[in-house]
Amino acid sequence: MTKKEITYPVEAPGTLLEFLLAHVSGQSRNSVKHLLSRGQVLVDNRPQTRFDRALTPGQTVTVLPQAKGAALPFPVLYEDDGLIAIQKPAGLLSVATETEKYRTAYRMVTDYLRARDPRARIFIVHRLDRDTSGVLLFAKNEELKHQLQDRWNALVKKRGYWAVAEGAGLPDSGVCRTQLQENRVHRVYSARGDDGKEAVTRYHVLARRNEYALANVELETGRKNQIRAHLSELGHPVAGDKKYGAASDPMGRLALHAYVLSLTDPRNGKLLTLSSPPPEWFRRMFPGRAWKNA
Repeated sequence: MTKKEITYPVEAPGTLLEFLLAHVSGQSRNSVKHLLSRGQVLVDNRPQTRFDRALTPGQTVTVLPQAKGAALPFPVLYEDDGLIAIQKPAGLLSVATETEKYRTAYRMVTDYLRARDPRARIFIVHRLDRDTSGVLLFAKNEELKHQLQDRWNALVKKRGYWAVAEGAGLPDSGVCRTQLQENRVHRVYSARGDDGKEAVTRYHVLARRNEYALANVELETGRKNQIRAHLSELGHPVAGDKKYGAASDPMGRLALHAYVLSLTDPRNGKLLTLSSPPPEWFRRMFPGRAWKNA
């Protein structure tokens, strides 16, 4: 692979793949496609992944060196031949969107594994919201991905979150069971009647401090923004969640952390428990033994 950044001028029309094969010496067709998939190719300083991207004279193509993959900017919580779990930080997308295709957990973990094996791939098993931190699991092969997704509700034994909710009046425990749906501005809310998809959230309060409640939240369903919508509708939105009505932002981030994912491994039938420690801001807001009671 390339050792340094190299920029080539485009002098004739053609496709990006044809151009790279003609200009990047010593690389096979598959190796060139790996450059594209890893985001190492820029056209006019914009990342491109499509090998059939049309080029015109006057453009430039830049090939970036492969990032050294000895470390990730977040912890790897678990890894074996078929799975890898990370502690996703708040503010990072799980996967690409129309507006952000490259700064994602999916891309970073892919690059990390491909630094060891250029043929490595990962597959989405589940997702976390951009502003939620914690356990995020990927499969390393498509068969295992389907085994997990097709039986997700049966395999998952626990999905636990720590949520810091606004307001001292949040009841000690409760269950929210509603039909959730999403409106045109991508806000999730509880619908009337049979509209939407069933969502069930259970919680109990672990600690209270300064008009905030630290809640241990468990999901029976995994709907988009489920915890955020349910706590907001209880009148106690997650701290830092302006989208769902929070008035405060004590951590400078959404105060929601996926601390455990426990599931039956479909490969061997054994229980696999993936745990993520609380971020520092959670410890600062609720010092003491509250974390041991989750």
